Amino acid sequence: MRNTPLGLLLLVCVAALHADASQEAQLRRFIRSRRSSSNANNIDEPKVGITTTTSSLREYSVHDLANLKAADKIHVLPGQPSGTIGLNQYGGYVSVHEKNGRALFYYFVEAASDAAAKPLLLWLNGGPGCSSLGYGAMMEMGPFRVNKDKRTLSENPHAWTKVANVLFLESPVGVGFSYSNTTSEYDLSGDKRTADDAFVFLLNWLKRFPEYKGRPFYISGESYAGHYVPQLAATILGHNLKSSTRTSINLRGILVGNPYLDANMNDKGKVDYQWGHGLISNEAWANITENCHLDKPGYTACVEDMIYGTHANIDPYDVYEPVCMEGPTETQYHSRYILPRSYDICSDRYIFVYLNDPRVQKALHARSQEWQLCSSLNWMDAPVSMVPTLKWLIEHHLPVWLYSGDFDSVCPFIATSYTIKDLGLDVTEQWRPWMVKDETGGFVQGYTGGLVFATVRAAGHAVPSYQPEAALVLVSSFLNGTLPPRDEGA
Repeated sequence: MRNTPLGLLLLVCVAALHADASQEAQLRRFIRSRRSSSNANNIDEPKVGITTTTSSLREYSVHDLANLKAADKIHVLPGQPSGTIGLNQYGGYVSVHEKNGRALFYYFVEAASDAAAKPLLLWLNGGPGCSSLGYGAMMEMGPFRVNKDKRTLSENPHAWTKVANVLFLESPVGVGFSYSNTTSEYDLSGDKRTADDAFVFLLNWLKRFPEYKGRPFYISGESYAGHYVPQLAATILGHNLKSSTRTSINLRGILVGNPYLDANMNDKGKVDYQWGHGLISNEAWANITENCHLDKPGYTACVEDMIYGTHANIDPYDVYEPVCMEGPTETQYHSRYILPRSYDICSDRYIFVYLNDPRVQKALHARSQEWQLCSSLNWMDAPVSMVPTLKWLIEHHLPVWLYSGDFDSVCPFIATSYTIKDLGLDVTEQWRPWMVKDETGGFVQGYTGGLVFATVRAAGHAVPSYQPEAALVLVSSFLNGTLPPRDEGA
């Protein structure tokens, strides 16, 4: 079925209605919801291993697995640039719970060259409830960007597929194209089941793609993936410690950008960052620090109540970025730039229309449905802090890299630095600049146990969108196990 001009117009109008369905909006709603959460004051020990039923681990014949992989092959996406037709990309569903009919949607792109020698990298977006297909693949580090016409794609010259085989997972169920046949499960989302389902997904996906079994595997993500990534890593390592090599996953490290790691430290960092950047007054800062008890759990909603709505048309993702405005004819335009940019901040509108095109959904092997960038989920469990989990991962010798775009006020770099301080690690590499060609890309500091913290200059919450070349340098360094390049002339 083809999109008629009327159909496209309707999609554009719906896109405007979903304008607030962003990672920042989802995270803000999640933080405010903690006010009534029964687990809001809990700082849990890391959960390792997996509790989900083993019946979800499907057994297939070699012939069936080959057929499933072949059926997932994407021959070409609508509007794909002609010079990229030979790119190996796949899309489809992997069951994670047979009885209840839970299935997660994935989009996988093999490295543009020498794929057999490159690692496997999983990317998870946050929210909770936001799509790794819409954000990660189409807006950040995937091979394509959706053009302003909402019909065609352009090649991303800084795609992470230059250095890795990249797997984008829409997780948990209810996000993007992922679904459950038991609709009541949409009200039972949470950190633990998200990690369990992602783990089962990986085991079943690796059966479909057996050439990646034993391949060096890395997990990456941003925002609320500051919960997803460490907890999935702990689930994998816990399983590896107790299982045979038959189902072990060769996890080599984790990388998380602008991570939401600790509710209290994120609140403190957000307030200090916004005050330091002139976004809130001295009086507001004093009022928050006096009344919101930033040193105690359970006061996140207090901070949100006091600072929400004070920023006018400032994008909290990037405080120096323009916002996407809606014109009188449902056209999008940028408010006036403060700094020159190559990133189109209206791209979420283009992606919404593109991924709701029936031709695109068919090419991706997705169900025919209304796709959304972010979905509202009833979140049942979420530890206040990831510090215990990060400590456990570091104790088990897993490299942990954290990076922050320094223009983000949602999960600002200073909040991440506060959380790192709580880990109690010694500095092994003093704070220094790292380079992108002849320019300073940001600053980096190394710690005992393999933890690395890097900032990215002039980048917002989604670093690969704002500074794609710097992000590629950073992920390349991470995969190589070396710190980002220093200024040789210094």
